[in-house]
Amino acid sequence: MPVKYKARKDQYTKARGGSSTLLSIACNKCRHEVLLYQKDGPGPLLRIYLDKILAPKDLVSKVNKYKTKSRMTDLACPDCKRILAAPMLYEKEHRLAYRLFVGAMRKSNSKGVFPKK
Repeated sequence: MPVKYKARKDQYTKARGGSSTLLSIACNKCRHEVLLYQKDGPGPLLRIYLDKILAPKDLVSKVNKYKTKSRMTDLACPDCKRILAAPMLYEKEHRLAYRLFVGAMRKSNSKGVFPKK
């Protein structure tokens, strides 16, 4: 059953101009919807910060347990198992994130509903 999510307002949202967009991220190979993400500010989506992943709940609880990059695993499509992103530490803000692989994912604007169906 789809659940409706809202964007969170935090220090990073405010630092990037106060605007947020909810994005549905899907595997480019099998089109499986992988996660719902809150993108703050303008510009391209280069990395996915762990604290901005809103859904699914099992992925959110998994990434919330990560404290260091060395403990993180690659982000893979749960359907076809294709690796979509690699763990990274964004040094500028000391935040854990996933670095996206070019062409591995497709993004689309979302109204906060996950899964879309």
